[in-house]
Amino acid sequence: MKTGFSRLQANGFRHLRELNLPLAPLNVLIGANGVGKTSILEVMSLLAASADGHLQETLSLAGGLSSLMTRDRKDPLSLALAMPIAGEEPIEYRVDLQAGGLAYMLPCEQLKQRRHNSKGKDPFFKYIDSNGRDIRYYDNGAKKLVQPTWEHKPLETSLAQVPNMFREPEHFRETLASSTLYHALDVSPRAPVRLPQAMQPASLPGRDGENLVSCLYFLRETARDRFEAVEDTIRVAFPNFERMDFPPVAAGSLTMAWKERDYTQPIYAHQLSEGTLRFLWLITLLQSPGLPTVTLIDEPEVSLHPEMLRLLADLFREAATRTQLLIATHSEQLVRFLDPAELIVCDLDRDQGTVATRADNMDMGAWLKEYSLDQLWELGRLGGRS
Repeated sequence: MKTGFSRLQANGFRHLRELNLPLAPLNVLIGANGVGKTSILEVMSLLAASADGHLQETLSLAGGLSSLMTRDRKDPLSLALAMPIAGEEPIEYRVDLQAGGLAYMLPCEQLKQRRHNSKGKDPFFKYIDSNGRDIRYYDNGAKKLVQPTWEHKPLETSLAQVPNMFREPEHFRETLASSTLYHALDVSPRAPVRLPQAMQPASLPGRDGENLVSCLYFLRETARDRFEAVEDTIRVAFPNFERMDFPPVAAGSLTMAWKERDYTQPIYAHQLSEGTLRFLWLITLLQSPGLPTVTLIDEPEVSLHPEMLRLLADLFREAATRTQLLIATHSEQLVRFLDPAELIVCDLDRDQGTVATRADNMDMGAWLKEYSLDQLWELGRLGGRS
């Protein structure tokens, strides 16, 4: 797997009051409505926007910082991530956000890495060490923390603005900035996924499926093994499926023709069922060569038959060798096909704060001899029911 993140912490984001979550290559979040599953994905998405220089825009679209913070809380919203570095200590990042007037402030931001210094010295090497308006980053020429010589945007993170000085911090920033959240696909009659698409290189199908046809065509022409893997998966789910074609419909535009055995006429993208389109989009996404280092998926089970969820679990497992996956689901059927090490159970504590527990840290050995994971969840032995 590409290097993802090893730990996520959040304090003050909705129900995430003291979240301290170890991350694995495949992380499937389960739990009742309102326990913080989607909030965990949204925290990662917010951090990604902050690393890409779009924090202000993202907070504005969300209704402002106050709408995301834990109710009746006055302390800053604090978010932190750790990334493992081969042969070294992990890189640790923290950013605090505090509501202030009509906007917000960043009272603290640090990007640091523990170093084995002599006794009495700060054990952390700080790439960024900002406190409010006192913005400082490590300048390799000056060999010390310095202030920016350019106009620093106060509503964006220093992580998104300081120069690229070191390989590991830049890798951290790029990994975080490319992290992408996918919600349930819009499959309404005029949705982008049902319309003809440009004949152009596309390494991903798009958040709204706006490049699904382009991506499949690109896979067929440049990564035949991945395209064949998509078709093979479809054949398991739909035994009558034969192949996909991509006829032109106008200059530079393609559509998708779904051919089934025993029928002379294909089915076009605008005619496919909601479940079929969502399944095709998901498996194309998971086979795409352009997958970012971290991929976030909310409710992949929407409209899908349980048999498709079995296939999807296998695809998640394979994709997790190429991208770190964080997935939120309500589906007991999907849980049935997972291992405890892939599952995170979300509950609320007495103070209505999210508690996220990895299932392999629970004492379930005796129970798993007689019950599957989905049965244990249904029986309440895993938690995550209310």
